[in-house]
Amino acid sequence: MELVKNIFFNTDKLIENSKVKISYTGRFFQDESEKVYAHYGFGENWDNVNEVEMEKTELGFQTELELGEGETFNLCFKNEKDEWDNNENQNYIFPLEKLANELIVLEDEPVAIGTTRKLRKSYLWSKKIKLAVYKLITYLPKIISGNYKRKTLNNEK
Repeated sequence: MELVKNIFFNTDKLIENSKVKISYTGRFFQDESEKVYAHYGFGENWDNVNEVEMEKTELGFQTELELGEGETFNLCFKNEKDEWDNNENQNYIFPLEKLANELIVLEDEPVAIGTTRKLRKSYLWSKKIKLAVYKLITYLPKIISGNYKRKTLNNEK
């Protein structure tokens, strides 16, 4: 996914507490810098600031990092000469999405290995309702028109 020119991610959405691979083909790659560091933080105040050296490849400088929590993922780059690529002093800012876990219910007691997590009852009911509506739409017109015939066993002819 390309969110900004010269910055690529291996995913369509940036989700909190997940890993993401970043590829950078910006100014430092084009100028053939030897080392590039990704400098990043989260939220409006750049919480949990960190810096990681990126690996130089034929496709650009790349690294994999763990996204933290916050509304945004803030990113800029620097090279071995302490020169910065920070989107003309605006930084590269990407929205972070929350992990969608509304369908999973965690129990208070410890879960044994092999025990599946339970889906919310509302989710199960919605599946049952969708199935019932599908059957009504499919079979009700056939019953009303008289074109619906039940399959009979071979013995009952």
